[in-house]
Amino acid sequence: MIYRENGQFKTTYAADQQIFTIAQDKVFVLGVIAFAFIGIPLLADEYMFRAILIPFLILSLAALGVNLLVGYCGQITLGAGAFMAIGAYAAYNFMIRIDGMPLIFGLLLGGLASAGMGILFGIPSLRVRGLYLAVATLAAQFFCDWAFLRLGWFTNYSSSGSVSISNLSVFGWGIDSPLEKYLFCLCFIVVFAFVAKNLTRASIGRQWMAIRDMDVAAEVIGIRPMWAKLSAFAVSSFFVGVAGALWGFVHLGSWEPAAFSVDRSFQLLFMVIIGGMGSILGSFFGAAFIVVLPIFLNQVLPALGHLFGIEISTAGISHAELIIFGSLIVFFLIVEPHGLARLWSIAKEKLRLWPFPH
Repeated sequence: MIYRENGQFKTTYAADQQIFTIAQDKVFVLGVIAFAFIGIPLLADEYMFRAILIPFLILSLAALGVNLLVGYCGQITLGAGAFMAIGAYAAYNFMIRIDGMPLIFGLLLGGLASAGMGILFGIPSLRVRGLYLAVATLAAQFFCDWAFLRLGWFTNYSSSGSVSISNLSVFGWGIDSPLEKYLFCLCFIVVFAFVAKNLTRASIGRQWMAIRDMDVAAEVIGIRPMWAKLSAFAVSSFFVGVAGALWGFVHLGSWEPAAFSVDRSFQLLFMVIIGGMGSILGSFFGAAFIVVLPIFLNQVLPALGHLFGIEISTAGISHAELIIFGSLIVFFLIVEPHGLARLWSIAKEKLRLWPFPH
C-alpha cells in the first residue's frame, strides 16, 4: 500500500518525461544518495573504504560504460580493460607533462583519449558482429598490454615499468584519506549515472536500442548505423576511461599494465551479465556482487571449514571463489538472463500490487 502511484497526476509533458515518474522512486534515490554522502562516512571504517566502497564505486562507473555499449547498443566487447588502461595512462601523461593540470580535467582528458581509441576499435562493428566483433575488441586488449609494457614513453621511461601518482588535490583540497577518496569517487559516479540515465532516454539512447533490437529495421526508419555504433563506442569508452583513471589515481596510486589485464575486461562483462544488461541500476548491482562476493567467501569459507573440522587453504578459497563465481554466471544466464535488475523490478511490481493477487 506504500509503493503506489495513485493520485500522482501528470499535467505537463515535462512531468511525464521526468526520470523518476513515481514520487516514491525519487525519494528513494535521493535518500540513497544522501545516505552515501552523509551516513556512510559516519559508519564505515578505513578498511571498508579501501577494500569495498572505493572499488565498488569505480567498478560501477566502468560497468556503466560497458552496459551502455553491450546492454543498450548490443555491441559485444572484450576490451574494456584496455580502455581503462588508456584512460589511466593518458591521464597520467596529461598530469605529468602539463604543468598545473587540474586533477578533474586530467581524468576527463584521459576519458576523452579512451573515447578516441574506442571509436578506432569500434570501426570493425560496422562490418562484423557477435563473436567476430568480440575478437576485434579483444585485439585492443592485447595491443594496449603490449604498448604500455614495451613503449617507455607511456610510463615516462620508468625503469620498473610501473607508474605512480601522489598528492592528489582538487581546487586546493587534498585527497589523501580514504574518506576523501571515497567522496571524490562518489561525486563522479553520481554525475555520470545521471548522465547515462539521460543519454539512454534521449534520442541517441533510443538509436542505440533500435540498433540492438534490429539494426536492419533501424536503418530502414532512418537511423544511421555508423553514427549509432561509433557514438556508443565513444561514450562507453569515455566512461570506462574515466573509471580507469580513477582506478589508477585514487584506488591504486601506483600501477602497471597487469592492473588492466584481460581478466579485468571479463570481470566488467560479468558485472553487466549478473547485474542486468540494458539497466543503469544493474551496473551497480553487478559491481556490488563482484566486489563483495570474494570478501564474503574469504570470511565464510574458513568459518565453515572450521565448523566441520576441515582446514581450507588460501588456494582452496581462491579456487572456490572461481567455481562459485562461474556457477552463478551460468545460473543467471539460464534462470534470469536479465540479471539482478530484473529481480529488483519484479520485487517492485509485487510491492505495487500487494496485497492483491499477483
